[in-house]
Amino acid sequence: MQARSEAAQGAAAGEHVVIVGAGFGGLACAKELGRSGVRVTVIDRHNYHLFVPLLYQVATAALSPADIAEPVRQMLRRYKSVDVILGEVTGIDTGRRVLTLSHGQDIAYDRLVVATGSLYNYFGRDHWARYAPGVKGIEDARDIRARLLLAFEKAEMSPDEETQRALMTTVIIGGGPTGVEMAGAVAELARHALARDFRRIDPRSANILLVEAGPTILSGFPVTLQRYAMEALERLGVEVLTGAMVEDIRPEGAVIGGRFVPAGTLVWAAGVKASPAGGWLGVEAGPGGRIRVDPDLSVPERDNVYAIGDGALSVGEDGAPLPALAQVAKQQGSHLGRAMAANILRGEAMTAFRFRNRGNTAIIGRHAAVFDFGEWKLKGRVAWLLWAFVHVFLLVGFENRVLVSAQWLWRYLTYQRSARLISWMPAPGASARGDRPG
Repeated sequence: MQARSEAAQGAAAGEHVVIVGAGFGGLACAKELGRSGVRVTVIDRHNYHLFVPLLYQVATAALSPADIAEPVRQMLRRYKSVDVILGEVTGIDTGRRVLTLSHGQDIAYDRLVVATGSLYNYFGRDHWARYAPGVKGIEDARDIRARLLLAFEKAEMSPDEETQRALMTTVIIGGGPTGVEMAGAVAELARHALARDFRRIDPRSANILLVEAGPTILSGFPVTLQRYAMEALERLGVEVLTGAMVEDIRPEGAVIGGRFVPAGTLVWAAGVKASPAGGWLGVEAGPGGRIRVDPDLSVPERDNVYAIGDGALSVGEDGAPLPALAQVAKQQGSHLGRAMAANILRGEAMTAFRFRNRGNTAIIGRHAAVFDFGEWKLKGRVAWLLWAFVHVFLLVGFENRVLVSAQWLWRYLTYQRSARLISWMPAPGASARGDRPG
């Protein structure tokens, strides 16, 4: 038994697995490999793991960034065979099996896992990002929060009613779960948290527009849940525009269906595309720039290279591409880590990944949420309570769970939001990542 254990440890030490990206998929894979003693290096350009599903709450002043982030080293410190490097990958030589980082360092690997996630897709209008940032990172969320709160401050200072109306108009582009959640959160911020804080304006009169180019919001949900979400948003005072195309975005507003809508804040939630990792690997990308993978999550024609998460084009049992969701990435990471450890340590064949749907959800506002489990569906207060339980459970650290639970309870009882800080002043037309102090 001891000899077999030592042999396994030796095999594990001999194989070096490099994981690019410390999101849900990358971390799940690293933990499974770390439990088996396989030598792993995790590379990410941030030193923290971000719980992206709650990022919109940072953007709407409900939570602080530290509430939904955890240091990567802290999360992986119990796995002695796992190392962490803070760096940004700029290229991959699959022939030599070497990655190059932005500061010039080369990292050799025996097996490579690409888990670099996704970016917002502006469909060829990338300059729109300067005026309508998406919610993909802490910087984006802080940027939106600053723009949103600053718009109300400017409205308070303006003597002109038309200017006030424009500044208190928020346009959210995209009717998927992120857009719906953002619209509900902005409405609650204006109608409740800010309602009594100003003297010259009434934040309750703020206009929140949710714009969707398709015929309905939450297109991936059943019709009954779509209708409920629409009604819940309308009760919050959100104006939902379906079948409406955004034709142009400017610093002072957006052109929607041929009509210019002045707005103080614009938010993009209309779609995602994969990170540029496919270009690093020299493979032809699939729809949305995602890397095509075989059933075992390996990249065709690239030896010992695997892709998981939002950037991987993996298909389900029905032949349709799996959605870019956290639960997909996490399941892929856990499966790949276990399969790879078994292959390295015991020579077992790599097995195919099978996705198990744990349900799709979106919260609309206070006591309003939808949950789709396929065969059965939930909406209203029960779905809202389940949404809160699931998201608190999935938060990575115990401290984070306690803090978020306490803040949600306080917000529920008082309607107040504790993270209403304008920590920097965005320059006119500034991008989400530029013109900001370090």
